[in-house]
Amino acid sequence: MVIVMEAGSSPGQIAYLKGKLQNAGFKAHVSHGASRIIIGVIGEDTRRKLEDMAIKAIPGVEKIVSILKPYILASREFMPEDTIIQVGSVAIGGTEIQVIAGPCAIESEGQALETALAVKRAGATLFRGGAFKPRTSPYSFQGLGEKALKIMAKVREVTGLQIVTEVMDSDTLPLVAEYADVLQIGTRNMQNYQLLKKLGECRKPVLLKRGASASVEEWLLAAEYILAGGNYQVILCERGIRTFANNTRYTLDLSVVPLIKSLTHLPIMVDPSHSTGKWELVAPMSNAAIAAGADGIIVEVHPNPEEALSDGAQSLTIGRFTSMMHDLRAVARAVGR
Repeated sequence: MVIVMEAGSSPGQIAYLKGKLQNAGFKAHVSHGASRIIIGVIGEDTRRKLEDMAIKAIPGVEKIVSILKPYILASREFMPEDTIIQVGSVAIGGTEIQVIAGPCAIESEGQALETALAVKRAGATLFRGGAFKPRTSPYSFQGLGEKALKIMAKVREVTGLQIVTEVMDSDTLPLVAEYADVLQIGTRNMQNYQLLKKLGECRKPVLLKRGASASVEEWLLAAEYILAGGNYQVILCERGIRTFANNTRYTLDLSVVPLIKSLTHLPIMVDPSHSTGKWELVAPMSNAAIAAGADGIIVEVHPNPEEALSDGAQSLTIGRFTSMMHDLRAVARAVGR
């Protein structure tokens, strides 16, 4: 259920109502829109209890709206305006397209700095890199761990780029959160609900990738876990779903971008690297993602992809990334971004 407050309702009225709801056993989430303040109410048997409490009679309350979707805080009904996530000076979800770029895995300080300086020159606004690498094979490179996090902190110091890296589990979450500016949740962990609950207690932006076999509703319910915990800084990321097709690693579902825009206020980015698995498809699918309405892309870039310890086949060279960014600007201008 959502309680819509009257225009001009006072902070005192909001505080009184929120306290009354919490004393009744509800969780109350306040959303400040452009013209209205909305309170999302979460709990059991919500409608009947709110009627018994005569909520509509409380000063400042305009109306109560039922949300039929299973996700409440992620819904457009709860927040009609688009949410904008601020990462340092970078705004994700606004009119400007944001590009997150960097290697799949941090291999050395030299590799990370070379890549970061190059992608920043080309126009990337955030730097990505893997410290803890979840690999299909236990014999594949698993990442440098905390050493990689320290390297990325050095990258941020030198370049000014905020860093994005993946969180693997609840045990390493505090360590990663100490270094990272954006916490990435990969496809394998989209439904790791205990980890999602812990992320709800964090106060850092979360980049939530769609599970390889997840429906849109399951994806938004995963976001709901984080939102319900009090962390409203969730960025969705489409990274391909598993289908019968085998000509690419996954099938990049670009139709989900405008669909997500209609269902939720959360920003959405697209990962053309992991979805296609082929570097030659990354640029055209990046252009298509922006044309479809995505708020940005996250791509893998490596100085020498043929020598990469992880995902070299899908990584752009610095030259190819620079060329892609030139084309991407033209597409963004064409769609008014």
